[in-house]
Amino acid sequence: MSAKVAFYTLGCKLNFSETSTIGEQFLNRGYEVTEYNEKADVYVINTCSVTDNADKECRQMVRRALKNNPEAYIIVTGCYAQLRPDEIVKIDGVDAVLGSNEKFKLFEYINNFEKQKLSCIYVSPTEKLNEFNSSFSTEGNERTRAFFKIQDGCDYKCTFCTIPLARGKSRSAKPDEVVNEFTQLLDAGFKEIILTGVNVGDYSYHLNLDRSLKEEQETDLFLLLQKMLSIKGEYRIRISSIEPNLLSDNILELTANDSRMCNHFHIPLQSGSSKVLMLMQRRYKTVDYKTLIHKAVEKIANLAIGVDVIVGFPGETEEDFSETYSFLRDLPISYLHVFTYSERPNTKAIEMPGNVDYIERKKRNNMLRILSEKKRHEFYQSMIGKELTALFEHEERNGEMRGFTSNYLRIKAPYNSELINKFVPVKIKEVGENICTAEILLQTELKTK
Repeated sequence: MSAKVAFYTLGCKLNFSETSTIGEQFLNRGYEVTEYNEKADVYVINTCSVTDNADKECRQMVRRALKNNPEAYIIVTGCYAQLRPDEIVKIDGVDAVLGSNEKFKLFEYINNFEKQKLSCIYVSPTEKLNEFNSSFSTEGNERTRAFFKIQDGCDYKCTFCTIPLARGKSRSAKPDEVVNEFTQLLDAGFKEIILTGVNVGDYSYHLNLDRSLKEEQETDLFLLLQKMLSIKGEYRIRISSIEPNLLSDNILELTANDSRMCNHFHIPLQSGSSKVLMLMQRRYKTVDYKTLIHKAVEKIANLAIGVDVIVGFPGETEEDFSETYSFLRDLPISYLHVFTYSERPNTKAIEMPGNVDYIERKKRNNMLRILSEKKRHEFYQSMIGKELTALFEHEERNGEMRGFTSNYLRIKAPYNSELINKFVPVKIKEVGENICTAEILLQTELKTK
């Protein structure tokens, strides 16, 4: 009987894609991957450092693993492991802590998964986090949508964020390798590729053309997208998230003119108060963000825009929050991802005055979540009667199939196995709770994207 390994991932889609890559290492060595709540010989916990729940969540997952198998070998890796290895190694039951570089070389550091008296730490210092390790993951076992990592690390100095400490400087995959892996994903049957990274818009790769002449060619995200779109086939590309200062006119034009680019962007804002943006050390002002959003909506038909926002940042007064609320209410956006500010060690923000009471933070969070639901419903309503392209997933629920349109509408229609993992023309008929009912169209050409 083969040994079993189980994985638990906290945090973003980037973490999920990297967990998938670690999983391949185990599969290649004959391990069977099982569910985390089942008995396994090895448990791998891939952590996140964005919120203050990292320690609590990590401990919970360790306890759950030991409950399933008290003799299991437990590995903790990811951003929290990179930042706080000395804390994690003190958790009862943890056998090894692997940092951001080391998780991709797990079997070079660990060749015996038997519990020892002393735990091991394998973590490189932040300044040595300069390797790029490619990865991708899927949702479940479906070959419909793949999350494809093309960039890692971040050079930005946002005062609330620990990611640069956990991930190191910005670095990117080689363009030819991206195109090659992209082609392999398409050949494997994936129809939608979601480009992920810590700061995807900062994708940049310098290629030496002639070392003697010191000639260089730089590939940025726009040029990379052009290379990818040169591959023939029926597919679409979605950018997971992109900073407002990096969403260029070229990318907007490309999205407007090539239907294989999803007409959906997720563009972090963080605050609608220019004062708070300065405290956060963001690289734009509210007027810049507003101009970008309106420009994008005017250029791209049926565009959906998601927004990240943080509430309760140090120094955010009621007036600042009211400014944020009004700013978001009046923008033509589709939904919000709302985060309550949490103090992170080794950040500038933790030393800032003007601490916002925790109850007040939660109140502001709730107000923006309600606004988000209103925005989503308004956007869904505006799509009624529109003809869009949907990609349906494998799962069947109560005789229905579900999927996403290019502009990220969650839709449902009567189940038809012949339409699974295919691009299907649909018309939006009605809006339910966070999902639209769609009519399958017979015509092959769409009036709109």
